[in-house]
Amino acid sequence: MRLSTSAMSRYPLVVLATAALLAQSPPKAATAKKASALDKPALEVYLRHLFVWPAPIELHIDDPKPGPMAGYYEVNVQGVSGTQSQAETFYVSEDGQKIIRGVVYDINQNPFKEELDKIKTDLQPSFGTPGAPVVIVEFSDFECPYCREMAKTLRDNLVKTYPTEVRAYFFDFPLEQLHPWAKSAAIAGRCIFRQSASAFWDYHDFMFASQGDITGDNLKAKVLEFSKTKNKDVDETQLTACIDSNATEAEVEKTRALGHSLGVNETPTIFINGRRMAGATPWADLKFVIDYEIGYQKIAKNAGEDCGCNVSLPSFAGDNRSGTPHK
Repeated sequence: MRLSTSAMSRYPLVVLATAALLAQSPPKAATAKKASALDKPALEVYLRHLFVWPAPIELHIDDPKPGPMAGYYEVNVQGVSGTQSQAETFYVSEDGQKIIRGVVYDINQNPFKEELDKIKTDLQPSFGTPGAPVVIVEFSDFECPYCREMAKTLRDNLVKTYPTEVRAYFFDFPLEQLHPWAKSAAIAGRCIFRQSASAFWDYHDFMFASQGDITGDNLKAKVLEFSKTKNKDVDETQLTACIDSNATEAEVEKTRALGHSLGVNETPTIFINGRRMAGATPWADLKFVIDYEIGYQKIAKNAGEDCGCNVSLPSFAGDNRSGTPHK
């Protein structure tokens, strides 16, 4: 109801009092703006709290890209401290209000398809049967004592138990912040592999067996001792030149970068047909997974070297499918 002029004149105090109260009433509080996970600074603050990652840990947040499910973006994040890193994938709702941390699976695909698509075995040391239904990829460090255990487990049991069903590949992943001579040993190993694929495995076994006697100061002498006494297929002059020039360093960095892209942050880490298993896994556990994969691949045929996926036999020219580099 609207007060008339005559009414206002009859009730002046009421009108003035009401006007005074209206003037003194505080303004309505502004609605607080909600944070959005699509805003990188806001997401960084949230994730630093989530993981307890204060500075100087660096946080790299990729731009959002279309996610694997409707209504969500995919945002890849990496925390970095020196040579250590941790990769995480988040799915952010289109309005930026919800974050999902986890793995999205497509029921029509191998659950480890993403890993299988990334792993390239070309020109990597291997043993076992070409075309095997089970592929084991090991990321290892020659100075790591747990890697020594894993190496012995695989070398003692794999071919003996599975003469035709498994192929194993070795990828260097030296943890320099923990193991000061591991990268140099990896570089030397790649130098030997360039000369002879079979000699590499002799070197592999020698280095792990001698691990306790090796230091940064005597590493080169130990490698040359191997070439003189353990394997006559390795030319010492060529090996020395390769080591002194760090000729294979880029190859080591390439396999380490692959490991980081797969989320590897400890050694040993192995992938059995794409399935990640970290640490020095007992043989009984490895055998359980391998046996399951052998049976499963008889029907699925979506992993291993005979599946038509990207973990495949290296092919360089003609029918050379041995993994032996050309000389």
